[in-house]
Amino acid sequence: MRASAFLYPWDVVGDPDAAARLADTGVQQVTLASAYHSTRALTPRHPGRRIVTAEHAAVLYPPDTTRWAGRGLRPFTQSWVAGEDPYGEAAEALAGAGLQVHSWVVLAHNSRMGAEHPETSVVNAYGDGYPWAPCIARQAVRAYLVDLAAEAAVRPGTHGTELESCGWYGFAHLHAHDKTSGVALGDAAQYLMSLCFCADCRAGYGSAGLDAEELRAAVRRALEPVWSGSGSGEQGWAGVEELLGAGLAGATLRWRRQVAGSLQEAAVAAVRAAAPGPGFEVLLHADPASHRTGANVGTDPAHILSTADGVVLPCTGGDAAREAVLGPFAGLSGVLAANFNVVSGMGGSPGTLERDASHAASLGANQLRLYHAGLASGPDLSAVTKALSAVGGG
Repeated sequence: MRASAFLYPWDVVGDPDAAARLADTGVQQVTLASAYHSTRALTPRHPGRRIVTAEHAAVLYPPDTTRWAGRGLRPFTQSWVAGEDPYGEAAEALAGAGLQVHSWVVLAHNSRMGAEHPETSVVNAYGDGYPWAPCIARQAVRAYLVDLAAEAAVRPGTHGTELESCGWYGFAHLHAHDKTSGVALGDAAQYLMSLCFCADCRAGYGSAGLDAEELRAAVRRALEPVWSGSGSGEQGWAGVEELLGAGLAGATLRWRRQVAGSLQEAAVAAVRAAAPGPGFEVLLHADPASHRTGANVGTDPAHILSTADGVVLPCTGGDAAREAVLGPFAGLSGVLAANFNVVSGMGGSPGTLERDASHAASLGANQLRLYHAGLASGPDLSAVTKALSAVGGG
């Protein structure tokens, strides 16, 4: 199976050995970040640094000033990697080592946008804004995301793209010094805490036949057992229906699926229009449970594979986890990339990659994604190299 490793430009820029070292693992492709959210990352093998602090969401290339002139929402530029175009510099080095480069574009996840433009954020049923989560029902946000997708995806020397967070983002967020685990929120409570009640979403609920105020009150009533500690573990869509009622729950999901689906269609179309040719591959990071929010956005399998060339699916964990995400795609045509965390210190299991990848292949996966080559330790990368030699990385 073809394998691609995730990488940041700062893993390569300033390290003349980085590209060859990655090629030696057996991967043939790199998924290289071109637009990314804030993070603090180790660079364990870089000759000149050990920590990169990306202070805010930014593009890692020079944005087109003509495209963004006069617009309130525009990409933020970065200052933590040397050079005008760190993505382009890294892509060139990786291609020189024989690696095909695909871009990695994070869309609806941007805390700085929410801080500077609070009107763009998801607002929960209690009136709390989520600055990290732009609301994709807002027209200005959608226009920004679609144009960002086209620009950040189609960089010189890039042969395809992966769009992350191309849909609803919600409550769950790896935030600095998070203090949100005092009450354990199950999958269902996460959904209710991710429903947006900004002006655009309230109007959207009205178009779907819902009274936004009644819905908000219902959500707050449904969450009361969660805060009291007597009902926080409900899982899956059945749990959402149990908390909110099947009728209300279904109406919210139908509207949110329509909004997310239309964004995905527009973003993919914009990327293809900007691409240099028909062979430019467009994948989305996805989850077949359509109520899910976050980096792997909830999607309808048939719809997303009729829109994009394929999906990248979270496959770290036991057999049941892989069956849950790959099973709904059975019989559908397209790229099914099984994404495995290979960083032991972040909960990954590079030592079982050979077995886990074979299991994913038996369920229909036809490509591999490895998160994350720049963050992994030396022993982790050695385990990856051994696994790829057994399963085939090409």
